[in-house]
Amino acid sequence: MKNIIIGIIVVLALGLGIYYFTGTKSNKVVLDVDKNVATTTKDVVKVATSTVPTSGSQSILGTSVSGKNILAYHYGTGSTEILLVGGIHGGYAWNTPLLAFQVMDYLKANPTVIPAGLRVTVIPVLNPDGLVKVTGTDGRFTVGDVSESQATVVAGRFNANKVDLNRNFDCDWKANSVWQNTDVSGGSAAFSEPEAKALKTYVETSQPKAVVAWYSAAGGVYSSNCHNGVLPETKDLTSTYAKASGYSANEEFDFYETTGDLTNWLAKKGIPAIGVLLTNHTDTELAKNKAGLLAIFKYYTK
Repeated sequence: MKNIIIGIIVVLALGLGIYYFTGTKSNKVVLDVDKNVATTTKDVVKVATSTVPTSGSQSILGTSVSGKNILAYHYGTGSTEILLVGGIHGGYAWNTPLLAFQVMDYLKANPTVIPAGLRVTVIPVLNPDGLVKVTGTDGRFTVGDVSESQATVVAGRFNANKVDLNRNFDCDWKANSVWQNTDVSGGSAAFSEPEAKALKTYVETSQPKAVVAWYSAAGGVYSSNCHNGVLPETKDLTSTYAKASGYSANEEFDFYETTGDLTNWLAKKGIPAIGVLLTNHTDTELAKNKAGLLAIFKYYTK
């Protein structure tokens, strides 16, 4: 009898030990790769993995200099991805993240506009630190939140390291660059900034079929090129978006020298990419851009 009691005690002790070391505590993060979800007791965070994201999910691509999340939102379930990027110049071009949020609302309310086989990923704010300077938030905002100070708006073009992110990519990168007639920093090296590095990692992992980056302001669609000529597909992308939207189609941005440009780096990697420059710094021109996007969706599923 004594041996039986001892045996029962040993079994119970082993069971408690296994539970302690393998059991899930209430504050433990559990990563479910199959579902592409990490959960805690407080919230649910979508994590980018090699699997295709579910429609309606979001991914954290990285963080800004100040530690703010850089988020991507996914719509559609296809294997062919179209990537849309706004807020590269943060609060200076605040109408580009505002447009991105409006496009996200449109895609959520009208999921059938995304053809079968296609997936649309939206990064509304690549430069959250710059957006905060101007609007007081790194997420959704209203026009009424925008600072009335022009000096503040201009300062919002740069990240917290005072780097112009659209000068930090690897095509003709220079530490000392220009914006119009102003000297700006391109960073200490190509991809020195965490925001640019986060986008680089996502692009190289996800391999989008095409990329549309929104800027302001010039009122046109501009092809990408990094010394190898404009890719034939990029020419199609430019003309398709321009014809549908009513913007002018342009093979290059030649107002002034641009070094370390995002879309030109994508061209260097062989990914068709266009820069869509809104007409001014305040209007989102949603109808024009919806028309351009729908034309691209059709192009990639014809």
